[in-house]
Amino acid sequence: MKTNTNKKTSLNRLKIKSVQNLKEASEALDKITKRTSGRAQRKAINIVESILNEVEETGDKAISKYTEKFDGFIPNPIEVDPIKLKKAWDSTPLSLQNALKTAYKRIKNFHTLQVPKDILIEGEYGEQLGRRWKPVQKAGIYVPGGRAAYPSTVLMNAIPALVAGVEEIAMVTPAGLDGEINTTVLAAAHLVGITKVFRIGGAQAIAGLAFGTESIPKVDVISGPGNLYVTLAKKFVYGKVGIDSLAGPSEVLIIADKSANKTQVAADLLAQAEHDPLAAAILITTESNLVNTITTEIENQLENHPRAEICKSSLENWGLIIHCKDIKSCAKLSDEFAPEHLELLIQNPNDLAKNIKNAGAIFLGPWSPEAIGDYLAGPNHTLPTSGTARFSGALSVETFMKNTSTIQFTSNALEKTKKDVIELALSEGLHSHAQSIKIRSIKTSQEN
Repeated sequence: MKTNTNKKTSLNRLKIKSVQNLKEASEALDKITKRTSGRAQRKAINIVESILNEVEETGDKAISKYTEKFDGFIPNPIEVDPIKLKKAWDSTPLSLQNALKTAYKRIKNFHTLQVPKDILIEGEYGEQLGRRWKPVQKAGIYVPGGRAAYPSTVLMNAIPALVAGVEEIAMVTPAGLDGEINTTVLAAAHLVGITKVFRIGGAQAIAGLAFGTESIPKVDVISGPGNLYVTLAKKFVYGKVGIDSLAGPSEVLIIADKSANKTQVAADLLAQAEHDPLAAAILITTESNLVNTITTEIENQLENHPRAEICKSSLENWGLIIHCKDIKSCAKLSDEFAPEHLELLIQNPNDLAKNIKNAGAIFLGPWSPEAIGDYLAGPNHTLPTSGTARFSGALSVETFMKNTSTIQFTSNALEKTKKDVIELALSEGLHSHAQSIKIRSIKTSQEN
């Protein structure tokens, strides 16, 4: 009892930054966006570069070295026996199997609608112009470990790749000190048909996928969220392989008016905060009563919470409550921040959603908590963070595909356009470009 009392007393000291001035609010939101930059990132850059170089040079040897150093065990072998994937599925409770199957079905159905269509048109002079889509051959997916297990991330990354038509998927994920991977994560891999799973994480796992080693296949695209070291590693290997995005710590921004239920608001803020001490949970509201009571409601819900300390650290460092005079001001601040997850706990959420410019995913109304999107709504939960929703969107089927243009001119089409092509080529000082058109023009004339 004494321990619980001390814990409750500690949580009652919860202090979440609260602001009303719009300028101060903008500054506070900007600070949250930049929370992973600075000295910690500069230090991590040097570490990541060293890891990447060593893995590229020595392969499995470096993978084992850094896994032992950071995760506390020697991965021998690095790859998980495929038999373990089937055993993990068989040992999964039926209720959880059914939940995974439901999520799989909904996510697959939604992503099937994303498959891009080839284009083939006939130009005005009979030329054929097109764009065709093909999947990459190999994809690597990173599934985080550490503070929690994420079978949902297995589904959200593997299913778009499978729908795209990727032939081979390699999955990397950190194991525990005993060298074992979470059973439900392995079960999810079995469900989607992944057979190559490697019990490694961190920058060394990204390096293994990017460069290939004796055990790990070199892939064409890497997707999946991770910590700062994983994100930096993806950034550095981009160009050698494709990546989905540079995802930072997770975040939710809730816009609430007088219709919002404070119990739901508090629960949704905590659902984000419990991810990680760097997660950001932000409330922007027009209601002074909600501003005054939300912290107490969060404290109440934190009593006996299994991840209370993580939540407390997240909320005190990166939580924010903003009081605005109207919904329009709320939306303006939200668009400046460009949140990964945006919840609209307001009357007529559809009207506001139409005018939102920047958000990874928008959750409309009281029956659409962000958690429903994390697991089985259908749209992907791998979303842009740290303001990148200004120019990017969710992981999709197209992440694992590439397009090729096709151009087929006839002699007539070339003859009709030659004058303009030559003119443009000469304007750039490119003699042979122009000449390659003239030669064909002369040949066509002689044939005629």
